[in-house]
Amino acid sequence: MSATFTAEQIDTVYRVIAERRDVRHFIPGDVDETVLARLLQAAHHAPSVGYMQPWRFIRIASPALRSALVALVEAERVRTAEALGQRGAEFMRLKVEGIRECGALFVVALADGRDAHVFGRRTLPEMDLASVACAIQNMWLAARAEGLGMGWVSLFDPDQLARLLAMPAGARPVAVLCLGHVEQFYPRPMLEMEGWDTRRTLADLVTVDGWDKRGA
Repeated sequence: MSATFTAEQIDTVYRVIAERRDVRHFIPGDVDETVLARLLQAAHHAPSVGYMQPWRFIRIASPALRSALVALVEAERVRTAEALGQRGAEFMRLKVEGIRECGALFVVALADGRDAHVFGRRTLPEMDLASVACAIQNMWLAARAEGLGMGWVSLFDPDQLARLLAMPAGARPVAVLCLGHVEQFYPRPMLEMEGWDTRRTLADLVTVDGWDKRGA
């Protein structure tokens, strides 16, 4: 018989999803190692195409490496601002990372599975990346349930970061994850609060039997 959950437990799942935030502001304090182990275990229980489990989590413990990551992100932040044109100045006012302040720092990478993992990837090779994204989301939701903030930083040159962490050929970093304690969680997504963009309505994103076919 399949396991069942109480109405309260179901509501909690939806609440955690709704209250998850991409956090950039942290307060000092180490993250408990037992909690970190639970978060990593949650990530490792994510679904993966063909059961390939392509995720690799590299914990950044060295202050020198943390500083090097800050420099990589700052360099890409400037390049992104230039690419944004008229919105560049607005972008530069945003806080885009919490690498200096967070209690725990991870780099998440894709292992090289191009030859070994064909199941589910023959026509959609990017499914390894989708699998890693599922692992990150698991970790994100678990962190929120534990009362910890987490931020996904993607502003970096992947080749430079791979060299910095001596990744083998074919492996690729896809995320810098900042974890730590927060004074409070943002009431709404930070980029929405800053006026960068708004959440689209679900009705604009769901169709039936075709790209532009709306349901009744």
